[in-house]
Amino acid sequence: MEEVHGGAFNTHANGHALARKILRARYYWSKMECVKCQMYADNIHMAPSALHNLTSPWPFSMWGLDMIGLIEPKASNGQRFILIAIDYFTKWVEAASYANLTKSVVTKFIKRDIICRYGLPARIITDNGTNLNNKMITELCEQFKIKYHNSTPYRPKMNGAVEVVNKNI
Repeated sequence: MEEVHGGAFNTHANGHALARKILRARYYWSKMECVKCQMYADNIHMAPSALHNLTSPWPFSMWGLDMIGLIEPKASNGQRFILIAIDYFTKWVEAASYANLTKSVVTKFIKRDIICRYGLPARIITDNGTNLNNKMITELCEQFKIKYHNSTPYRPKMNGAVEVVNKNI
């Protein structure tokens, strides 16, 4: 059976065609398990759900935050990280480079480069990076009554505007 599945017939391109070939060869595999088939299968085992569009009702009301780093080789001034914020309405980008990106640096960036320049945002969206998702930022958002959201783990498309800026930078 392994020879039929992994040897001579070794297609893995179309599960139905492979199943027909196995049946034509008069084989039966009661508990068919193939790591390659499971990894590359085009099966979706989730019910469809409504999409939530990220739109900002007015300029500077919703910001996305992300970081780029560890940059190798480091810059001439020793900077190894870039912190990026983008406004979802105007697509305005604020970016700053740092030698070390700690949670206090991120908090100062939000205060200095977002709140002081553009006013209080209604919402901030980050990915699940430890320096972007911590108690200091949560407390800052509670203090200023900002709604704080995390994007889905391993799904960078949710915070897509920031990811596009990351590519450009």
